[in-house]
Amino acid sequence: MNHQHDAVSGSPEGTDWITTPITADLLRGALDLERTEHGVLPHRLPAWARAQAADGQVAMAEAQPSGVRVVFRTRATAIELDTLRTKPAYEGAPPRPDGVYDLLVDGRLAGQASTTGGNVLMMDMATGSAETRPGPVGTVRFTGLPERVKDVEIWLPYNEITQVVALRTDAPVEAVPQGDRRVWLHHGSSISHGSNAASPTTTWPALAAALGGVELINLGFGGSAMLDPFTARVLRDTPADLVSVKIGINLVNADVMRLRAFAPAVHGFLDTIREGHPTTPLLVVSAILCPIHEDTPGPSAPDFSDLGSGVLRFKAAGDPAEIPFGKLTLGVIREELSRIVKQRAADDPNLYYLDGRDLYGEADFAELPLPDRLHPDAATHRRIGERFAERAFGTGGPFAAPRA
Repeated sequence: MNHQHDAVSGSPEGTDWITTPITADLLRGALDLERTEHGVLPHRLPAWARAQAADGQVAMAEAQPSGVRVVFRTRATAIELDTLRTKPAYEGAPPRPDGVYDLLVDGRLAGQASTTGGNVLMMDMATGSAETRPGPVGTVRFTGLPERVKDVEIWLPYNEITQVVALRTDAPVEAVPQGDRRVWLHHGSSISHGSNAASPTTTWPALAAALGGVELINLGFGGSAMLDPFTARVLRDTPADLVSVKIGINLVNADVMRLRAFAPAVHGFLDTIREGHPTTPLLVVSAILCPIHEDTPGPSAPDFSDLGSGVLRFKAAGDPAEIPFGKLTLGVIREELSRIVKQRAADDPNLYYLDGRDLYGEADFAELPLPDRLHPDAATHRRIGERFAERAFGTGGPFAAPRA
């Protein structure tokens, strides 16, 4: 489809800008678009699911556009994107780094930028309170692009809620056809969401998708991989060729259930996904190594001892003596997930299990420890992405491309 354009002149460079409305066919990786007073807000959960998630953490996580990108075809050499971000901040801690926008031209990284202004969501870890402080719209600008027809992707920051206000280019744009790449639908926790990756195309799922040659829909929600029924229904109802679910760490660090509830909840989650994807390759992935919770139950508690220098760490606050009474640890969850998948795979040949320690285990922790004891850093995201691509998309893997 071609888009209607309004010519606008008078930029700092004297460029004749064309403004293109942001519509669903110019966005990938979002499941819903909310019209706001400023523009459009991409969501990774549809409105009906958001209505069932009366939780501020879910609301923040699903509106942070991990894996969401603006995609179009153009001859433009200059591109501007106006956005209104909402950036999280914590009382008593230095400001977090600005979110990064990645520009891809014909699939290759061609530029990076950050925006200014925007709202600040100020959170108090001690009291649990949060307050939004408003700010102005900012602009991301990319110039000096090759003057030829090319496919452009602007990946939005995975860690900043982003309202897209305006897209300006110095040549017309059109939507890019979906093509024949397989769609990979993934759900997980903050590590799948992006945690401390360097940029939106270097979260481990984005790296794995690029290596696997697939289109990513990332439903990794920080702090919110809780086996929620609405998430299972969203996975069920979203068209995909490949589905994976990474289960474990949030159930432990939020201390939301015991073993008695966990196993039926996993079965129910997988049953719901299978209603919409009866024969799709479905990969269940357990948590990567996290030493504080391998054998110690949750909840996780913030460790404020180094907060003034910008370091927030976590510690395990549960009691291992409660494990016989059903308290969950990562060790308990891995054992149970392995058992459940083995049991179900007898009747479901397209169901697979991957131990998360194959992606990041003891030797990796010794070399690349988790800086805050929960989340991997940028180098570890790369390692996890490469390992997942090798094990899932590689020869003999559950997501290996079918032979022609």
